[in-house]
Amino acid sequence: MGFNPRDLNNSGQVVGGLQVPQDVPLFFHSYITGPNGEGRTPIKSLAKNESDFTVAYGINDAGQVAGGSWTGEGGSNHAFITGPNGVGTIDLDLFGGNHSRAIGINNTAQVAVEAEMADYSTRAFITGPNGVGMTDLGTLGGASSFVSGINDSGQVVGHSETAAGSRHAFITGPDGQDMIDLGTLGGSFSSAADINEAEQVVGSSETAAGSEHAFITGPHGTGMMDLNALVHLPEGVILTTATGINNVGQVIAIGTVPEPSSYALMLAGLALVGIVIRCREVV
Repeated sequence: MGFNPRDLNNSGQVVGGLQVPQDVPLFFHSYITGPNGEGRTPIKSLAKNESDFTVAYGINDAGQVAGGSWTGEGGSNHAFITGPNGVGTIDLDLFGGNHSRAIGINNTAQVAVEAEMADYSTRAFITGPNGVGMTDLGTLGGASSFVSGINDSGQVVGHSETAAGSRHAFITGPDGQDMIDLGTLGGSFSSAADINEAEQVVGSSETAAGSEHAFITGPHGTGMMDLNALVHLPEGVILTTATGINNVGQVIAIGTVPEPSSYALMLAGLALVGIVIRCREVV
């Protein structure tokens, strides 16, 4: 089966994986490439059989990889970090539950982790440099929080349950301090997907009308804005979620159109790129 890339660093090293029909369910084996995507080396799992299930989610400029791996013990999956160039898989341990995974890693090897707790809630964590130590990011008043991205200042984004039972996007301060509610576009839920070094955050939110729209914030996570109101789009196109942002403010967004179509656009001003249009079923 084909190689499924998930992340890359500034030297062009790519991490991703292959689904292998070994038993049921399919096993996922992760790999790291050399610079410019050349070659492919397997990332060893935490199990005794080092070729077992692994999922790589992120890579930094040193080639350190973050992800999740089957341990071979009772079906548990643990978050892991590797050394440079994907060498040496280190268990980031658990937190009372059976499952954890490392979602993102920055250039000091701080890792954004989410873990199942003993009460079956999920909590967001950040490690110190090189995956050492673990700090609970807390929640926005609810039971669970989830991570999706981290920048080089150690600011983490994701979403959290609130005391009212809704789901809101969040950003933290440097080194995971002080979780801040980013609010919504007028609806009940939002979720952050990525953050850049200017602390601009992108993701998705319910609007006051009840539909899902992509959003972007200003620097420092301030001022959530509907992407659809900031750019000129082809008729019928609605951007539903933004999945990535780089350090010059270019955004990857996903949208829907009423008829089968696809677009790859560079729009001035916002510099929105790589729009992926998903076809909406016509009822």
